[in-house]
Amino acid sequence: MDAIDVAKTAAALPAAWSSCSLGQVGTACVKVLRMDGTPVQEEAHGADEVLLVLDGRLELLVEGTEITVAADEMYRIPAGARHAVRPGSHGTLMIMEVPEA
Repeated sequence: MDAIDVAKTAAALPAAWSSCSLGQVGTACVKVLRMDGTPVQEEAHGADEVLLVLDGRLELLVEGTEITVAADEMYRIPAGARHAVRPGSHGTLMIMEVPEA
């Protein structure tokens, strides 16, 4: 397998918040996307989700608590936790998650 230029892959995506799968580790999918400042509606997942901000920042609302994840920081959202992306999130985000059936 060749090395992946994650920033270049994110920049080439057709739209913000449109993710691209980079591969799998066990059953977990590793994805990248570009954030553009717009909010994303609340959701919850059946498994933990790990978010890694490569550049920019991610503004979250997790179970009613505002959280900022800066560049080079990672945040784990526990399974079942209600979460939404707040306005102002921008940059490149990697997501590691186990796809739901």
